[in-house]
Amino acid sequence: MPTLSDLEAVVDDGVRVGITDLAPFPVEQDLITRRVADGLSGGLAFTYASPDVSTSPARSFPWAKSIVVVAVPYLADGDAVVDGRTVARFADGDRYAGVRRALAAIVGALGGDGFRAEAVFDDDRLVDRAVAVRSGVAWNGKSTMVLTPAHGPWILIGSVLTDAPLERTRAMVRSCGTCTACIPACPTGAIVSPGVLDASRCLAAVLQRPGEIPSELRDAVGSRIYGCDDCLVACPPGDHALMRIGDPSEQLTPIEVLGMPDREIDAAFEHWYVPKRNMRFVRRNALVVLGNVGTVADLGVLAGYLGHPDSLLRAHAAWAVGTIGGSTALRVLEAALLHENDPTVVTEIISAIAATSAAPVYADAPKEPTNGSTELE
Repeated sequence: MPTLSDLEAVVDDGVRVGITDLAPFPVEQDLITRRVADGLSGGLAFTYASPDVSTSPARSFPWAKSIVVVAVPYLADGDAVVDGRTVARFADGDRYAGVRRALAAIVGALGGDGFRAEAVFDDDRLVDRAVAVRSGVAWNGKSTMVLTPAHGPWILIGSVLTDAPLERTRAMVRSCGTCTACIPACPTGAIVSPGVLDASRCLAAVLQRPGEIPSELRDAVGSRIYGCDDCLVACPPGDHALMRIGDPSEQLTPIEVLGMPDREIDAAFEHWYVPKRNMRFVRRNALVVLGNVGTVADLGVLAGYLGHPDSLLRAHAAWAVGTIGGSTALRVLEAALLHENDPTVVTEIISAIAATSAAPVYADAPKEPTNGSTELE
């Protein structure tokens, strides 16, 4: 019979391994049900969709007797702290390669001993964070992330369901104590209390959802095209892991995204979750970012998107133009309004004109590019 040591020996250094059973998670089922009832799920599916299934592993894996859990650190070169990061670290490249490698090694080891084994990660049939805590590879953080002693929250979780009757490991007895660093670090206040997340305000979820980005959250999006890991950066248990990383990598820019054909965006970011793989939502995010970080020099790109056939993109482009502001932006918006028939876009343009015109003293002093240009390019 394989032991914990046997399984630890087949994975990479730094990967934590634990083993638990398939007993249900009634506390987590109750928590998920209440989060949905309280409107805190933000429309997410995943384990929220069927908590009676995701918290009862035996329902989906009736043949299994044990769950082997891995916590895999995922920080890489280029992940050092930098202002204006545009892609969260978990999504900057294929960070699940290490998880797949660890799970494949464990599946191979168990299969070699004649046992059935199935790898599972990011699967709505299993509450992976609860499984990680009960197996002893992590503890629950106040951000709702799970943490490990060596890497803090900078980990990804995966599991192997197996019919091998393996010896269980003990749950980790550890907590965040009095630390609440993650709570004020959230740019939208989505961590409403320790361990409680309002997913409707969490930018990592907002940037993955279809539809418009709520106007009250657009400023908070800042430079983020995909994902947000501010609560992780603020987490002290992860400091040592983060400080070991070298210089920050070159950041993806919104101009790059907005200039790429859909097929190139899809290929470049195939590891991102994008609703129905429709790249309009990545473009939407980039338009909001350009409004936050762009200058008058970017109004030419935004003016082009004000003529885009997709009304969702025209609406967000209008907001971005109004946010950059200035007399040139005002002219762009007024010209777009003459040809716009979609009521939602018209509303956005009128709001953007109002925002641009609200302080005429500054009408000719918008965010300027380094070359001082004030005309469309």
